[in-house]
Amino acid sequence: MAERERITPSMSPSEIIGFLRETPGYFLTNNERDVSQSDFKCRILPWTTLRVAPYRDDTGYFAFEISGGASVHVDLLAKQINPFEKLRLVRQRMPNTLIQTVCRGRNLFGYRPYPDNVQELTVSLFARYVDVWRVYDFLNYIPNLEVVGRAVQRAGKLLMPCICFSTGIGHTDEFYVNKVQEVLDTFGDEIILAIKNHSALGSPRRIASLVRALRSRFPRLVLAYHGHNTDGNDLGRMVAAVENGVKIVEVADHGFGGMFSQAPALSLIQTLHDYGYKAPGLKIQPIVDASDLLRRERRYYERFETPFRGFDPTVKRHRLTGGAASIAFEQAEKLGLLERIHEVFSELMDVNKELGNIWLVTPGSQILWTTAVSNILHGRYEQPSDDLKNLLLGRYGPFPFYDPQEWIYEKVLEHKRRDGKRWYQILAEEAGVQVLPDADVEAKRRELEERLKRPVDDEALCLYLQFPKDALEYFRFEETFGRTWLLPPQIWYRRGGFSDGERILIPDEQGKTHQIDIVSTMRKEGVVETSLLVDFHFQTYAVPLGNAKGRA
Repeated sequence: MAERERITPSMSPSEIIGFLRETPGYFLTNNERDVSQSDFKCRILPWTTLRVAPYRDDTGYFAFEISGGASVHVDLLAKQINPFEKLRLVRQRMPNTLIQTVCRGRNLFGYRPYPDNVQELTVSLFARYVDVWRVYDFLNYIPNLEVVGRAVQRAGKLLMPCICFSTGIGHTDEFYVNKVQEVLDTFGDEIILAIKNHSALGSPRRIASLVRALRSRFPRLVLAYHGHNTDGNDLGRMVAAVENGVKIVEVADHGFGGMFSQAPALSLIQTLHDYGYKAPGLKIQPIVDASDLLRRERRYYERFETPFRGFDPTVKRHRLTGGAASIAFEQAEKLGLLERIHEVFSELMDVNKELGNIWLVTPGSQILWTTAVSNILHGRYEQPSDDLKNLLLGRYGPFPFYDPQEWIYEKVLEHKRRDGKRWYQILAEEAGVQVLPDADVEAKRRELEERLKRPVDDEALCLYLQFPKDALEYFRFEETFGRTWLLPPQIWYRRGGFSDGERILIPDEQGKTHQIDIVSTMRKEGVVETSLLVDFHFQTYAVPLGNAKGRA
């Protein structure tokens, strides 16, 4: 391939931005992370990612998003892989493609604000592997992006701040143009600015209007578009975005996702070709080859897809982000509310209007959805969550358009207070974004080492600082069972157990084949005791029946 026909990880942020500014056409980012999160509950295993990696690396994508969002937590929670190990493996298999993550600003990869030094440590460690940092705040409160954003720039990585997009009261082109000005005042113009249309909102015409407004005010600013295909209409929005000057759009493989996550790459390429737009350095055949493989792999993940399938144009009303929309029906069914789902959605719409018409993206989507469900089950604002209280107290940042009405403050903030303080007193004394003291990271390191009975490195410490319980359980699991990420999905997700004498052959990341022989499986005294030959080494594991159910 000719020099500079495509962007590579060897290029600096300024070189990448210059290339994007000077090169005609558009660029694609493959977002497996969002496909996994929105359509498969973050359960796509490394086996699948690595099998398809050579095709994706050969395609000529601008970037490949494989980290961030809920994936870091779920990889630990579901014992799938150490998030740093996943990044190392992907970098080995995709040496020519930028690796991208999505980060929730001050909330990092979690659901609550973290101290500045934890944010800085996290960025410094993930930046060893991550080239592009797509960073957002669910209230578009730019100060919540500062620590992470500056740490990304210090690390010499490409910063992609987002403006979260929605519709309705206050969501005007002027508002978003002013927000972008805040971003540029904070980070300078050597960035890529992303429009984060997390809930698949607006028509192609509305997106075109926003892009034109941004291009008019900031003609040299490189723009990217991140959207969801919940309503089946994101191809139209992406075409409109590219026509009006967006340089990067995010897509899925046509054999994978394409419903609550991103629209399919090849469909967009074919459409834009007819409009006269080309993607420099992009190859079509690897896209086809990748999807041919993924179609076969997809069957192993069927149990994680929502049973309530089909596009959802009513997202225009309820505005749930892709990941939340994919499980909303299932949650409603478990709570006995499936027959009343439209009542829940109607309540969600009312809650959003009452709470400032904000953006339903993590953690805002969880706060508003939980509030709506609670209101239906227990009465309006009768059982407010602590997260809702923190939202009203401004702990996440100020409401961007208007404050909730006083009766909501009264009901929520005075709920179960025993000191007799009124809501306005509580606001006066407790409201505002909290300044968190730095974490004592070395004390946390000693705590983790004591619990694991061994030294721990900075990566383990980083994960423990964000997810103490789930990181600890993952480390203990890995010490017991080893590199289970080598297992293919048909083994990992197999139900019903294995037969004595069965043999499993598994190639590792270097292509070396490993052999597991099932010697015997016995149930006794509340445990399953399994004896294996792993590469001809005899091992026995005893797992409590409750934990063994449905697990490979």
